[in-house]
Amino acid sequence: MKVSPHAGLLATLQQRFCQHPERHPGLAWTTVEARLAAHPKKLAVLAAMEASGGEPDMIAQDPATGALSFCDCAAESPAGRRSLCYDDAALAARKLHKPGGSAVALAASLGIELLDEAQYRHLQTLGAFDTKTSSWLRTPPAIRQLGGALFGDRRYGQVFTYHNGAESYYAARGFRGLLTV
Repeated sequence: MKVSPHAGLLATLQQRFCQHPERHPGLAWTTVEARLAAHPKKLAVLAAMEASGGEPDMIAQDPATGALSFCDCAAESPAGRRSLCYDDAALAARKLHKPGGSAVALAASLGIELLDEAQYRHLQTLGAFDTKTSSWLRTPPAIRQLGGALFGDRRYGQVFTYHNGAESYYAARGFRGLLTV
């Protein structure tokens, strides 16, 4: 009998899915499992999200296409994706004390997208995330062209979106990713 290389990951995803029904009301695990089986390459992306501390879970389904949205649902910004500036242009512009990389480039290498502000606010309706950390957010081009980038967090029971220079980086700032399956 052949065992799937992603059997452990599927068990983890199923357990998380069952523990957090508020993130996907009315959706059965069998639907998720069937969608993942139809898109096996996406399992490698979910494995990378898991390995970097993201704790991915299903948070939305497109009613028209059936596509599922998986998002990093770790309580704090994923530990394996912190201390990064926003993008490669910001990394190149930084003269001293460069971080190890950029959020946008690492997201692309994992096969995910950074959450935009609306997606981040939706995630925050499903639980309390980033109460001690913050997460870079996909930044509109007009803001990025001026040298800025957006990030969000939850403090004092509220979700905040802020701006920072795109070249900045902090030990407590990472990013959350989104994968559509």
